[in-house]
Amino acid sequence: METVIGLLPIIAMFAVMWFFIIRPAQKRQKATSTMQNSLKRGDQVITVGGLHGTIDALDDTTVFLTVSDGTRLQFEKVAIGRVVE
Repeated sequence: METVIGLLPIIAMFAVMWFFIIRPAQKRQKATSTMQNSLKRGDQVITVGGLHGTIDALDDTTVFLTVSDGTRLQFEKVAIGRVVE
């Protein structure tokens, strides 16, 4: 019984870490993955590097963005940070 009581603080610390660190990170990762899989042509996006552009074409792993001066750039899908509404 003393062993269980001795392990209780360690178990409590793991539970706190799970709810405040690991679980929210998993939710953010799932939301980002869902957003990247739902991209479509014409979406205004911002890359993780801060580049603003419009999706011109996309396939399974790559996205072609058109930036303001008409330049067409190729990025990996995972480089898309967010969609601008």
